[in-house]
Amino acid sequence: MVSSCCLDQLNLLSTDDFRVMNRIPRVMKVSGVISDFGEDQQAMPRKRVIIVSNQLPLRAWRDSVSNEWCFEFDENDLLALLRDAFPPDTEVRYVGTLKADVDTADQEEVAQVLHDKFSCETIFLPVDMRNEFYHGFCKHYLWPLFHYMMPMTGNDGGRFDRSQWMAYVSANRIFADKVLEVTDRDDEDEDHVWVHDYHLMALPTFLRRRSNRVKLGFFLHSPFPSSDMYKTLPVRDEILRALLNCDLIGFHTFDYARHFLSSCRRILGLHSESNRGHIALEYYGRTVTIKILPAGIHMGQLESMMSEESTFRMAKELKHKYEGKIMMVGVDDLDLFKGIPQKFSAMGELLETNQELRGKVVLVQITNPARSLGRDVQQLLDEANSIAKEVNNKYGEPGYQPIVFLKGPVTTQEKLAYYAVAEFCVVTPVRDGMNLVPYKYTVCRQGCPALDKALGVDENSPPKNSVIIVSEFIGCSPSLSGAIRVNPWNIDEMANAMYRAIDLSETEKHLRHEKHYKYISSHDVAYWARSFDQDLVRACRDHYHKRYWRVGLGLAFRLVALEPNFRKLLGDTLNSAYKKTSSRLILLDYDGTMMPPTSVNKGPSHEVISVLNRLCDDPKNIVFIVSGRDRDTLSKWFSSCEKLGIAAEHGYFTRWTRDSAWETYRSVDLSWKEVVEPIMQLYMEATDGSCIENKESAVVWHHQDADPDFGLFQAKELHDHLENVLANEPVVVKRGQHIVEVKPQGLSKGIVAENLISSMRSKGKSPDFLLCIGDDRSDEDMFESIARSSANPTLPAIAEIFACTVGQKPSMAKYYVDDIVEVIGLLRGIPEATVQPN
Repeated sequence: MVSSCCLDQLNLLSTDDFRVMNRIPRVMKVSGVISDFGEDQQAMPRKRVIIVSNQLPLRAWRDSVSNEWCFEFDENDLLALLRDAFPPDTEVRYVGTLKADVDTADQEEVAQVLHDKFSCETIFLPVDMRNEFYHGFCKHYLWPLFHYMMPMTGNDGGRFDRSQWMAYVSANRIFADKVLEVTDRDDEDEDHVWVHDYHLMALPTFLRRRSNRVKLGFFLHSPFPSSDMYKTLPVRDEILRALLNCDLIGFHTFDYARHFLSSCRRILGLHSESNRGHIALEYYGRTVTIKILPAGIHMGQLESMMSEESTFRMAKELKHKYEGKIMMVGVDDLDLFKGIPQKFSAMGELLETNQELRGKVVLVQITNPARSLGRDVQQLLDEANSIAKEVNNKYGEPGYQPIVFLKGPVTTQEKLAYYAVAEFCVVTPVRDGMNLVPYKYTVCRQGCPALDKALGVDENSPPKNSVIIVSEFIGCSPSLSGAIRVNPWNIDEMANAMYRAIDLSETEKHLRHEKHYKYISSHDVAYWARSFDQDLVRACRDHYHKRYWRVGLGLAFRLVALEPNFRKLLGDTLNSAYKKTSSRLILLDYDGTMMPPTSVNKGPSHEVISVLNRLCDDPKNIVFIVSGRDRDTLSKWFSSCEKLGIAAEHGYFTRWTRDSAWETYRSVDLSWKEVVEPIMQLYMEATDGSCIENKESAVVWHHQDADPDFGLFQAKELHDHLENVLANEPVVVKRGQHIVEVKPQGLSKGIVAENLISSMRSKGKSPDFLLCIGDDRSDEDMFESIARSSANPTLPAIAEIFACTVGQKPSMAKYYVDDIVEVIGLLRGIPEATVQPN
């Protein structure tokens, strides 16, 4: 049973402020459930942060004498510390399950009291669902995979189990329902929902489906594996799409974020951009922001607990016990990835190669109880015990054990005492999320007045110091720039790091300590939480400037965000305007608009030819294909369209009908191609899957079939290379969707639209109807040109303008259609020309 309550250490920020909390009972007890908490009730704050996690940050147990339920906040749980992290006028509520089994008869009453007294909304999952969801899919499948352990055929519980996945989805839906209950109030727009960790990665889909504008953030506390590892997950698409229903996704390190972005790129074809320091993904018109910030610790809580008599009394005893010894300390959970056997082996190697340290160096290893059960945990414990026993038998002597293996539970105060006394901290997991042990160690080495007095530290003592040996595979490693980083798989390297740490001068130890303490004290849990919340507000600032459409079923659901005046182009709307006009200009992109870009046969179908010919047969219509393709290819493909106009190579070549001559945009010097082609050839040879398209007016390097990451890398390099080489040439170097293109300056589809409209006006046939359909960035030039022209009061007005993009995405166009099928359907639905009688 837990003996003390940390509630009074969690509500305020400073040590002095903790004294005002004496009126709060240290333990909540329930006869059947719980006694009264107090009479004071605060009005509901205007802003509310809802923290959603698999388990509530509470300890729960039954009193051994009275059989009453007892609850307290868990001071070791990072999420419990968030109560103090936000401004005082912010209400923090928790949603999650309890870390204890509550009888069905007691659940309703327990939930009500936790709601009233601890601001917790409790979820009670059915036992079978909980086992398959948590112990099955989360702990035996997702957790190993996210820590780079591939599921193997012979590994019990390691293979993908569809029933466990369904339990995961069902549990996430239950969590979402509970969150919606909490946010169901008049001012729900002030609610910020913050979902935590891999247990709830499907939850955003269920929440977003029923609330378009909820401010929704997610933070992953574990590593995110490389895309090659993640791609092995059979439900990889569903999880990525679910996470992308958030407004903000947070990671401890850039590596974890980079792996997530790489998975989005390789699996979903999404590309990220950085804008003023913020990384973001565009997902169906919504901007999903990526946040990179390691978590912090609660400075006030640690300082308060260091000042407790039990802490400095134990620290004093430990200092006396290990007087004359060089103490190293490690605190880890008992799991496969904490690297405890490797750490013990490194200790043995240190003593083997440095005889002078025998009898002097002690490694105290504290382990927290395992969070899940299984043969792997027992095997790990057996291996660690075996190595520790071997090292102790070989190098130990009466009164001296090189490895002191303390198996938990160990109280927080005792851990802090070890931190305060140990000269070195060794944290060497083979893979871990954040790990705040080095942060806590550094703060304890800095000490506080009460602890310093107990340890005999005064103004004449040497400066405070600490040395951290840390694995390069954990989240806190990048932020600890003064630590000695090691590869935990390299035993010799770890042993050498231990020796190097021992050999450091006092000045060096102090400088490293000062550097770490300055960072840790300024980047505490409040900084982490408020920074995340500020970025969540920033990510949601456009919520009320857009319209939303719900698309997709199940976990394929996504929210499509559109500008308020962006609407679907309907056949009735188009045809009504078409019938009222008599001088029409129809501009159609080809690839991605009339033909799928993924089609192997790039030529037009019989249906496309038929539709185009029918439009061209109307004497009131001028119809143009406006494409980036070369004129020879387009001439061949559309040879059966006698009256069709073609603008090839983005308008460098134009002809009004099949039999008319090609007009050139302007006479330009193309000698720059002699420089460009050899450079692109080098990049093509170096980039498998890339190719070069040599047009008459331009040269294009394609990398659509190359490795996505390598292709992007090479495209950037090629773009920069060409810009430097061609700085004094009258050309433009552009990066597009899977291309790098060099073409003459001033050449674009927008110029094509302007020239065609101008030409019609000069012939006395000023257009009164304009339909322009395209799908990519080059077509946006047409939409922008049309919008600019229509807004110019000095030019004749075009009565009916329909600028239409293919797909629901941000665009300069005012209309959209969903896909190519709808494009053909719209064009086919346009009325045929009326034959006038003689």
